[in-house]
Amino acid sequence: MLNKKKQLLFEKQAEIIKAMAHPLRIAIVEFLKDGPQCVCDIAEYIGSERSNVSRHLSVMVSAGVLESRKEGLKVIYKLKTPCILDFLSCITACLKQQLKDSEKLLSAL
Repeated sequence: MLNKKKQLLFEKQAEIIKAMAHPLRIAIVEFLKDGPQCVCDIAEYIGSERSNVSRHLSVMVSAGVLESRKEGLKVIYKLKTPCILDFLSCITACLKQQLKDSEKLLSAL
């Protein structure tokens, strides 16, 4: 049986994964890998309305994935913990392995 500390850790990890579980949010994190950006630039890159992007940004700020600061009228966002990019790289590696496994299965048919 899980002790309370482990259970709490797993719950907090799940909150972060849940906050990342949307294609637009993953695209935002990928865009922010090169440094801080304002909402206007993020929205333009994503190709979505600022209000929609702001909602996604808010979820990721609440989960601790991003942080923000005001510069005049602009709100600038950056990765709070850039190691989240390592997590996305791991997911990409899983996808590549799935593709290899599927190719092996197809060649066996």
